[in-house]
Amino acid sequence: MISAFRSIWKVQELRDRILFTMALIVIIRLGVHITLPGVDASVIQAWLDSVAKEDPATKGGGIGALLQVFSGGGLTQAGIFALGIMPYISASIMVQLMTAVVPKLSRLAREDGGRQKITQYTRYLTLFIALVQGYFVAKSLTNPGSIPFMQGVERFGVLVPDPSALWMALTVLTIVAGTTLLMWIGDQITEKGIGNGTSIIITVNIIAALPGALVGAWKFFVTGDNANPFQSVMMVVMIALMLIVIAGTIAITQAQRRIAVQYAKRVVGRKQFGGQTQYLPLKVNYAGVMPVIFATAVLSLPPIMLGMIPAIASHPFVVKLNSQLAGGGWMYFLLGGLGIFLFSYFWVAMMFQPSQISEDLKRNGGYIPGVRPGKPTADFLDFTMTRLTFAGAIFLALLFVLPAITGVVVGLPQGSPILHFFGGTSLLIMVGVVLDVMRQVETQLLQKHYDGFLRKGKLKGRYDRLAPMSGAAPRNAIVYLWLTISILVIIAVCVAIWNRAH
Repeated sequence: MISAFRSIWKVQELRDRILFTMALIVIIRLGVHITLPGVDASVIQAWLDSVAKEDPATKGGGIGALLQVFSGGGLTQAGIFALGIMPYISASIMVQLMTAVVPKLSRLAREDGGRQKITQYTRYLTLFIALVQGYFVAKSLTNPGSIPFMQGVERFGVLVPDPSALWMALTVLTIVAGTTLLMWIGDQITEKGIGNGTSIIITVNIIAALPGALVGAWKFFVTGDNANPFQSVMMVVMIALMLIVIAGTIAITQAQRRIAVQYAKRVVGRKQFGGQTQYLPLKVNYAGVMPVIFATAVLSLPPIMLGMIPAIASHPFVVKLNSQLAGGGWMYFLLGGLGIFLFSYFWVAMMFQPSQISEDLKRNGGYIPGVRPGKPTADFLDFTMTRLTFAGAIFLALLFVLPAITGVVVGLPQGSPILHFFGGTSLLIMVGVVLDVMRQVETQLLQKHYDGFLRKGKLKGRYDRLAPMSGAAPRNAIVYLWLTISILVIIAVCVAIWNRAH
């Protein structure tokens, strides 16, 4: 593995892709900390300083913590990337579902150039979603006391000194522009960088919050006021649980059922085709992280919608429901786990088409040994995928509720955001993205006749990306990017030194 990391820098195209991706990652993190126009940054900074002194284990979790993870802290910072890449993800999910349900879009996806049109529709829908969500974010900044993840910020001053209509329009426009820029950066990473751009952005935002969670866990278990030798042991247990969950997540993500497919022999001219056995891989976790995103999106609707109705917003049941969902209570994990289980079947039913696979096999002269072509093959694939989906759905539901179980075992309060980084959605996303990046890097190394990461094995799916990739970014663009970043870093350091001196 060490030789593979050394070989990465010997392949010029791969080196350029990695440097280009790292430069765009720096830009993403800089955008998170650039405050929206008209928002008093000193108020946010004073509030963040006070929050840093509080017990990190007692801060709210649940939906608020999950939104903070996906936005990389952009919501708390009131930055231009406040919405993160979530509007684009929501639009992509909606378009994919419509493509599977609407026959016209389904036909368009199979036509030449149809995918480009669907991508264009996705971007238009992203702008609309960002416009709506940006308005609600701007509206909530004028009344920060109602924001679950910014409780107490009003004690340090007025967050928006002049909440005029012009400020509202400028803020919404800035948020939409930030989302559009992130969408463009994601496309550039996918095309000229390494890995899937959208997944890279989410993973970077998750990793950015990970050091704070580790420091918070250290303070709670080792150096806190209530720390004792038993809690120090619990810190070790928590790390061990995290390693076990990572290993299990990798195993389930890579697991697949390989169904043998035999192709009949065909003679075309003087050449013979077919006659060999291939495999149809069916993944155990076919839906990936989509059911988690679905369930999270659905759970985030009740607090927002009920809070907008003044007549019932103060009802005891509504207050308790909002507290449970926004704070990561037992109801949040119960409803979320059930929603993930149901959405797993829903997603597989929409995206996995056994009838179409059966027809394609029959058209190409392929058949599953022991199963008749046509409808029996479709029924066999549907039955097999249903059983695999049950295992994958159980795994996703358990992974989602794992933070609550871990909190009970190690003694962390219910809804602590520290738990979101030791189990649950964050680990699932990080593991999936890291595996995808490793597959791409290994494929590039193998094409240049270098060893991969594993000499006595291979990463499953390494040959999925053997198709020619588009060229890397120009060397001049990479140099200019890093030069600009260096200048910005120098300016930031000088400003920080000046503020500290005065």
